[in-house]
Amino acid sequence: MNKKLCIAITFILIAATSAPLLAQNDIWGNWLMYFGTNRLSDKWSIHSELQYRNHTVEPVNIEQLLLRTGANYHLAKNATLTLGYGYINSHVYESEQRAPESKEHRIFQQLILTNKVDRVKFEHRYRVEQRWVNDVFKNRLRYRLMLFIPINNKTITEKTFFVGLYDELFMNTDKVFFDRNRLYGALGYQINKEMQVQLGYLRQSVNDFGKNYLQFAITVNPNFSKED
Repeated sequence: MNKKLCIAITFILIAATSAPLLAQNDIWGNWLMYFGTNRLSDKWSIHSELQYRNHTVEPVNIEQLLLRTGANYHLAKNATLTLGYGYINSHVYESEQRAPESKEHRIFQQLILTNKVDRVKFEHRYRVEQRWVNDVFKNRLRYRLMLFIPINNKTITEKTFFVGLYDELFMNTDKVFFDRNRLYGALGYQINKEMQVQLGYLRQSVNDFGKNYLQFAITVNPNFSKED
């Protein structure tokens, strides 16, 4: 068996067996997410993103509202550069204050590389962030390895169920090096060429604190380019 495919299967098994153990902590929230990529030409597209994150499973106690956008330059079929901006409001749990306790402006640079081994698609995301959190400047580095495994087709095309798995490491450039880690697993469905949904579980670990999140994501990627 191909060596890289063995690595992918090992990654899946670790994620599958670790999630129930990590989930013993009964602190749960949810994230409702929208992602979009609007293709403008063969080389350029626009990224749009909205995430509504809640302290609790019920979407009634907001933790964060994240808005993100960016310009994508497609170097090749399997390589994309992004320059983007994000705005994040964060709220303290059960706070009596209606306004967010922190506001963050964020600029980021990103490189996404993809490759395939048999049926498995690998996505490597490298991101550098410059963050202004309540006017305090911070730098952060992120690396995410994500796997997409189609279930009922050889590739993820229209009407395909798939499994999505990732692990993402966050690193600071000063003071405490390790910022956080995210482990994610989901069942997805490719509705058509432009639309996809995922229902998943995320475990976020920050130092010695961990929290579980139910996640629902919808991705819509309309192509506005004349090349299509």
